Amino acid sequence: MLSRVYSCAVAGLEGVIVEVEVDYTNGLPAVVIVGLPDAAVQESRERVQTAVKNAGLHFPRHRIVVNLSPAAIRKEGPAYDLPIALGVVILAGFLPHESIAGAIVVGELSLDGAVRHTRGILPMAAAARANGFKRMFVPEADAPEAALIPDLEVYPVQSLAHLYGHLSGREPIEPYLPSGDSAEPLFTPTDFSEIKGQEHVKRALEVAAAGGHNVLMVGSPGAGKTLLARAIPGILPEMSIEESLDVTRIYSVADQLPPGTPLIKHRPFRAPHHTISHAGLVGGGNIPKPGEISLAHRGVLFLDEFPEFGQRVLEVMRQPMEDKVVTISRAKGSLTFSANFQLIAAMNPCPCGYHGDSQKACACAPAVVTKYQKRISGPLLDRIDIHIEVPRVDYEKLSGDRLGESSESIRKRVQTARDIQHRRFTNLQLPITDVLCNADMRIGEIRQFCKLQAEGQSLMRAAMTQLNLSARAYHRILKLARTIADLAASEEIQSPHLAEALQYRPKIMMG
Repeated sequence: MLSRVYSCAVAGLEGVIVEVEVDYTNGLPAVVIVGLPDAAVQESRERVQTAVKNAGLHFPRHRIVVNLSPAAIRKEGPAYDLPIALGVVILAGFLPHESIAGAIVVGELSLDGAVRHTRGILPMAAAARANGFKRMFVPEADAPEAALIPDLEVYPVQSLAHLYGHLSGREPIEPYLPSGDSAEPLFTPTDFSEIKGQEHVKRALEVAAAGGHNVLMVGSPGAGKTLLARAIPGILPEMSIEESLDVTRIYSVADQLPPGTPLIKHRPFRAPHHTISHAGLVGGGNIPKPGEISLAHRGVLFLDEFPEFGQRVLEVMRQPMEDKVVTISRAKGSLTFSANFQLIAAMNPCPCGYHGDSQKACACAPAVVTKYQKRISGPLLDRIDIHIEVPRVDYEKLSGDRLGESSESIRKRVQTARDIQHRRFTNLQLPITDVLCNADMRIGEIRQFCKLQAEGQSLMRAAMTQLNLSARAYHRILKLARTIADLAASEEIQSPHLAEALQYRPKIMMG
């Protein structure tokens, strides 16, 4: 008399189909759950019994064994409440086994039988479709998210009684039809036109946005570093639908999707405080969850007061900045999260903030300045393409009425440059998640698309010697020069493009 209901678990960013088997055995009335459940799954025994009773159905007075298969995958969270309850209802004879054929069931139950929001619905829906399931029963609040996956009938379930009415044929539930509502941005940026002066910094940020390059801004307190960084989302190009789904999946697993926003259409902007822990930045925990660098995937990670972050916290970013993924290893196994973010960092040149300032004298001893700057290691600085000094803005510019160029007009240029890159990489027939902008290029693509003419080669040779550049810095300069050429709609990298890229290297390597 075994009943079988299919549900789904989330491992990393991927959904895994889980078979929920429910059967009677001899013994005193009890519910036993096996198959590597965590505490939240074990507690579903009480929720399921009460919810079944409050739905007006009889809970069998038997020893009931629930097996969550495959047993090798750890099951965590309350998403198995609804499939377990449904398995019990089928076992008790209230519903035929065929009623749930070809369907995935997910949802947390409250004691009155209402079905509550569950995290990770998007990867679950993707796994359901990939495994040939045609129907999916999800909490009503999560139906818009599940409906993002095509060729899958999504049924919004309000309560266990509601689902029972549908499966018994008494009160059918209509499949959810997605509406065309546009999502609100996660972050409202400052417009570039409102920022007075700093034209050369704005140009550097335009280049960074056009190619997805990392930036470090150094300047005195109050010069406008944070304001400039917070204006960047306004000039970033629009996300493709594949990128939107990629980002939404991470936010769904992290349970950070804003209410009423099933699909994230705007590039993320994450600005964690410098007291953030190692696990908070890169991800982790007993059951690893995505960290800030994954939540900034396809968007911006802004680290203000850069040297104030813990040294160990900063150094763990080095590998994700190169590989665009972060792998978290535990004794139970490894999980990989996407982490293709654009780093925008801001810092003062010294603890008092006025080292090298034109108007205010620095109160720090030279040894203190050096120690402060050495908090950021050479290898980490080497991974930052654009180093830019942000000077203080004089009174005339601050008090003037003249507005600068708007974010919208800058964004159009950025979008045009990204379109050029997209066409270039599409011709290579690379996977969509592989190389999307110049910053993603690997050695092979650099060799193919960043060829220098004779004049450029002699300029690069001189720069390598004078600036003592590493091989990584050499390749990053070529990628940056390629972006500058794309903004100028130039097929070839000209000497002025290379000269501008070299200008963004640090004058004196800190660390």
